Amino acid sequence: MSTFSFQTSVAVFTLMTLHVSALDTFIAAVYEHAVILPNKTETPVSQDDALLLMNKNLDILESAIKQAAEQDAQIIVTPEDALYGWKFTRETIFPYLEDIPDPQTTWIPCEDPHRFGHTPIQARLSCLAKNNSIYVLANIGDKKPCNSSDSTCPANGYYQYNTNVVYNKKGKLVARYHKYHLYSEPQFDVPEKPELVTFDTPFGRFGMFTCFDILFHDPAVTLVEDFHVDTIVFPTAWMNVLPLLTAIEFHSAWAMGMGVNLLVANIHHVHLNMTGSGIYAPHSPKVYHYDMKTGLGKILLSEVDSHPRNSSAYPIAVNWSAYATAIKPFPVQKNTFRGFISKDMFNFTELFEKSGNLTVCQKDLCCHLSYRMLKKEENEVYVLGAFTGLHGRRRREYWQVCTMLKCKTTNLITCGQPVETALTRFDVFSLSGTFGTEYVFPEVLLNRIQLSPGKFAVLNDGRLVNKNGLSEPILTVSLFGRWYTKDSHSISGSTSNLATTYLLMSTLLMITLQNIMMV
Repeated sequence: MSTFSFQTSVAVFTLMTLHVSALDTFIAAVYEHAVILPNKTETPVSQDDALLLMNKNLDILESAIKQAAEQDAQIIVTPEDALYGWKFTRETIFPYLEDIPDPQTTWIPCEDPHRFGHTPIQARLSCLAKNNSIYVLANIGDKKPCNSSDSTCPANGYYQYNTNVVYNKKGKLVARYHKYHLYSEPQFDVPEKPELVTFDTPFGRFGMFTCFDILFHDPAVTLVEDFHVDTIVFPTAWMNVLPLLTAIEFHSAWAMGMGVNLLVANIHHVHLNMTGSGIYAPHSPKVYHYDMKTGLGKILLSEVDSHPRNSSAYPIAVNWSAYATAIKPFPVQKNTFRGFISKDMFNFTELFEKSGNLTVCQKDLCCHLSYRMLKKEENEVYVLGAFTGLHGRRRREYWQVCTMLKCKTTNLITCGQPVETALTRFDVFSLSGTFGTEYVFPEVLLNRIQLSPGKFAVLNDGRLVNKNGLSEPILTVSLFGRWYTKDSHSISGSTSNLATTYLLMSTLLMITLQNIMMV
């Protein structure tokens, strides 16, 4: 072999190696956006005024998209409600809506902006993706005309949906998702059934849903278990609720519990407790942001495994009740008392001593804690709590929770109320529970609403334990379980056939495309 041929072969091999390795990881970006809100939402505005406001927000998002692309990000996620806010009626949201077609139609809005009517926002988003060679996820409003003779058709003749769209690096619309679990959104309709939306990229398979959807089996769990996505993209307008449901706390726990990457972009609006975005891997947060002091947006970037299940850091399979059901329960404390976290009545028992072993039960859930504090602070009280049942005022989601948390004051009546600061450090904690569900999400939240990457682990027998020595001051250590089949309106039973149908259609489509390419 000549020197030239050898050098050429080495160069080609190097390029191939670089290309393959580039597909093993990707750079992700999320943007926490301080949305510019409309002056009024009680009365409708003109379509031009609506477009003017959305373009003001898009000007800010454009800067973030360009910044992400300049740092070699392959995808950026922007928040729910980022173009216009959230306080609307059906009538007042209408000027902000566009007709978003099925992504199976090959459409690059940047090149053909009038194909589906008046679509200036879709055209601009498509151009931002194309001109910056980056996948862009945005949340906008979709309107779909319906037959007024249909009893389900709204009075204005349109279904209106809270919608995510994704454009690829060429500006092509590749995914559309209509939010299924609306929280408090009278301006939008619920789709007939949960949509299971995925899209494939050179750096992995992605799924998506929106905000409140994450607390339910469909579409969230089904996308991971039946469609084998590597990464979930997740726009949200998340209001933080201590002690169990701050954005960074629950979202990082969900990524770990489900074993996928989760790219979270939240709205930034401190007066409504909205902050908390992040890029979360199955083993630990990559990067996160929580800011209740400023009114500024924030871009986050991190390198992420394209296929986390192939990573050596991928979490082990966990039997969440193995340890707790195998041991002899610690003596149940006589001083158990009741208290509330939000509207859920927990059974609590106090951590009286500097160290100890405690059990507290509620119905069939028993929570076990072994712990040792570095020092027992006289002005801080911690309790172990257990809750199993339908959650909150809606009474829809069935929760099972074991939690060790700091009370707001030394008065036990404050246990479960929001707390943001702590002094107490633990050099040992081990929390477990007799969970009836396999869907359990491990949470550790530290002083001043911070996460604890690399400082705790989940053992394969279901224990949540500290590692690497002394903790930072702890607000809460929790195992947050969701028993979906006990939900008051469980819809999980219908998904297997839907998933099978989807996978069959995807397979047939791939075979067809391969045959076309061969011809």
